[in-house]
Amino acid sequence: MSKYFSLIIGLILLMVQTPYAGDYIVGKDDILKITVYDNPDLDTTARISSNGVINFPLIGNIDVAGMTAAQISRKMSDLLADGYIVNPHVAVFIEEFRSKKTVIMGQIKNPGIYELHGETTFLEFLSKAGGLTKEAGDKAVIKRRAGQPGGNGNKIVIDLKRLIEDGDTSLDVPIMDGDNIYIGKAGLFYVTGEVKKPDAYRYEAGSTVIKSITKAGGFTDTASRGRVKILRKTEGKEEIIKRAKMDEPVLPEDIIIVPESFF
Repeated sequence: MSKYFSLIIGLILLMVQTPYAGDYIVGKDDILKITVYDNPDLDTTARISSNGVINFPLIGNIDVAGMTAAQISRKMSDLLADGYIVNPHVAVFIEEFRSKKTVIMGQIKNPGIYELHGETTFLEFLSKAGGLTKEAGDKAVIKRRAGQPGGNGNKIVIDLKRLIEDGDTSLDVPIMDGDNIYIGKAGLFYVTGEVKKPDAYRYEAGSTVIKSITKAGGFTDTASRGRVKILRKTEGKEEIIKRAKMDEPVLPEDIIIVPESFF
């Protein structure tokens, strides 16, 4: 095989390596598959050690900490060219991603620890974890560790309604190594009395008395529309809002009571 043809094949293989690998920074326990064209005896699978080193024939130990696959490929080509192989072409593939992990808990179908395979956005990560449960609330909280963009223990709050229902992709933030993601449970409110479907309902921001009653199927024919009241707990104390207006805001855990008309 000519050197020119080897070069073409090498470039093609580098272009089509795993789609996540392009900007992925390798780390401890990642496994690399290394190929030197026209030198099959040098084909190697290497695990990155805890101090960011791999071992390769002829060269020995190579420090690859903080590098991408493409950068490792160039470094190894330079090292092999220094007295070992004339015009070497090295391809480096990430065979297994094991170094970067993120935890997701709460109202997600498959909570747990996940490995990050290159650049991963929040929505991609949700999909990987099976998606939200029916009880999921409207907010996700990402706690990011120091050393990452927006880190130092800061919390990133994501409005899930804006992201998923309204398509606001500015909220589809990249997930970083060491992120802890929590999806809270949706709040509930309750509608009882003279409504067609008394039940517990999922709370949504902007809920009002009339919207809540509409969710519950509307008033019955015997409802006293002017005497609707709200039973609310505030800091452990019970409060009753009598003759609540139809545009009165509803809070999580509120109980909306529609009494029967006397006439």
